[in-house]
Amino acid sequence: METKKKTMDILVIGLALFAMFFGAGNLIFPPFLGMQAGESWFTGFLCFFVADVGLALCAILSMIRIGDVSMEGLTGRLGKVPSTMINLLIVLCIGPFLAIPRTAATTFEMAILPLFPNVNSWVFGAIFFGLVLLLAIRPSGVIDIIGKFLTPLLVICLLALIFKGYQEPIGDIVPAVVEFHTAKEGILAGYQTMDVLAAVVFVIIVISSAKAKGYTETKDTMSVIIKASLVAAVALFVVYGGLAFLGATTSAGGFSDLNQTALVVAITKSLMGHAGVWILAIIVLFACLTTAVGLTSSCSSYVSELTKGRLSYGKLAGIMVVFSYVVSNFGISTIIGIAAPILTLLYPVILVMIVLGFFHHRIENNRIHQFAVIFALVISALDVVASYGYAVPYIDMLPFAQFQCGWIVPAIIGGLIGKCFSKGDDVYAQEMA
Repeated sequence: METKKKTMDILVIGLALFAMFFGAGNLIFPPFLGMQAGESWFTGFLCFFVADVGLALCAILSMIRIGDVSMEGLTGRLGKVPSTMINLLIVLCIGPFLAIPRTAATTFEMAILPLFPNVNSWVFGAIFFGLVLLLAIRPSGVIDIIGKFLTPLLVICLLALIFKGYQEPIGDIVPAVVEFHTAKEGILAGYQTMDVLAAVVFVIIVISSAKAKGYTETKDTMSVIIKASLVAAVALFVVYGGLAFLGATTSAGGFSDLNQTALVVAITKSLMGHAGVWILAIIVLFACLTTAVGLTSSCSSYVSELTKGRLSYGKLAGIMVVFSYVVSNFGISTIIGIAAPILTLLYPVILVMIVLGFFHHRIENNRIHQFAVIFALVISALDVVASYGYAVPYIDMLPFAQFQCGWIVPAIIGGLIGKCFSKGDDVYAQEMA
């Protein structure tokens, strides 16, 4: 009976983790990647999966390993001011700057425009964010109902779409017509989901769920979360892989002028007709609404705590909704374009802290963390400069640069230099005392 209960708990937590990571906005990246990669779609998908799901799960396990399941626990060894700045930037990225506006833009382009082409984005946005504010300020059982029933419905419909696309492909899968760096673009698409940043918040919910089910010992918690993570990873692997395959079946032509959201709608319409577009629209609407409410709530709570209550939760929720409303009208392509350089800068910092988190109790000096992050940040900044067409000597010659990971070796060098500044004193222990 005990084994049966544990298996059920792992399944429930795994599916919850899947639901948290699988936002409707994530629908748009795998198909677009598949279309661009063509015959190399599986390579692109694997890079996407590792940069998205793989790193997000590593973030969760790293925070468990550290023993402090909070944002400060992950970034604290950088120092109070840098840690606060990075955490605030994470919250702004998964909040009003990028992720929340993307939910509305995705809903408008995938659910509203295909069915009601004359609707204005500002009018839709006002209605959408009005509902977000209402539900975020006064949470009710409505959110639980949407999460419990519409997420499984979304997955069932997606699996049906994937199966139909496998049985009756839209077209032949051909090589990419233009030069396309499959691995690099897959990694960048994985960054764009922002799931690694969201995982820093999600881990608190997952740990609380495990403890509420009776797994209070660290060893038991780790075991349950690892197994639940595998459940979520397998589910996400199937769904994302299927979506990338559907995108690859459009690589022969006729879809190249579509952006990310329009491509998903076109694939759905090709496979399931106009009725499929209606089903997709309804599910995307509620899935995005739920995601927007959750992000608004968590981000407002964090900033309210950061200001020690001087800015109330309600006021912050209102500010975030209004700001998100304005940004959402830039359109999904513009939001993705804005996100790219920001995430290129932020991700290496978080990834360095995640990796070092696994060795948290063996590293005695904060300089290792600080120098590793500084070196990674400098290289990432140069990558951003190069992406705008400016010549940056030798940046492409760094190891792993072709995978947008040229910061890895400099971060290691930075960590080694930081170690040289250590005099054997446990700086971290002194600061925490």
